Amino acid sequence: MTTREIPNVSVTTQANIYFGDRCVSYTLLLPDGSKKSVGVVFPTEQRFSTAQAEVMECVAGECEYRLKDSTDWHTSSAGESFQVPANAYFDIRVTEPYHYVCHYA
Repeated sequence: MTTREIPNVSVTTQANIYFGDRCVSYTLLLPDGSKKSVGVVFPTEQRFSTAQAEVMECVAGECEYRLKDSTDWHTSSAGESFQVPANAYFDIRVTEPYHYVCHYA
């Protein structure tokens, strides 16, 4: 199931902009003190590093991703997600805008 709405959150008003304007996201602060981010990755190929474990949920578009220590590329489309361990990275290839919610574990 694709997340369509996240109720009762505060949003930071300054965007996080990465990779030469190829990724734009906003941080969401939930009532329980946890955080998520929502954003879009524009066409690019990049490596994202993680400090904590993440679940990347695709809400629109599509990407290809490759996890650390893997040679295999996988596809994630709307309604699908993939998990990334803490202190790791994943490579991402995007040919059309990829809209996501990042759920921090």
